[in-house]
Amino acid sequence: QVQLVESGGGLVQAGGSLRLSCAASGRTFSNYAMGWFRQAPGKEREFVAAISWSGGDTYYADSVKGRFIFRDNAKNTVYLQMNSLKPEDTAVYYCAAEPSPSSLVRGRVEVWGQGTLVTVSS
Repeated sequence: QVQLVESGGGLVQAGGSLRLSCAASGRTFSNYAMGWFRQAPGKEREFVAAISWSGGDTYYADSVKGRFIFRDNAKNTVYLQMNSLKPEDTAVYYCAAEPSPSSLVRGRVEVWGQGTLVTVSS
């Protein structure tokens, strides 16, 4: 099983940008579709973005704009670039790994990271 460690969260002003990283170790990273979810205070975890093992296909939640997911299989890392951040983007962001992209998008995930907190101030 792959292990995931997120980084890149922090405090940012509204309108700013952040890039989250998720480093994987263990089983072959390129066997997995990768994704990002987020959970705001008092809310359920929700899907943000996903990318296929090759990077050729990407998937985004309809409610999310200004987000770009990409991966570097040579570095075993997936990224989430977040631009034009708003206070409502404040949440813990979780990295996820799952062999099936369709399962991942539905939240049926094999492996979760521990999460990284993003706080957007107004």
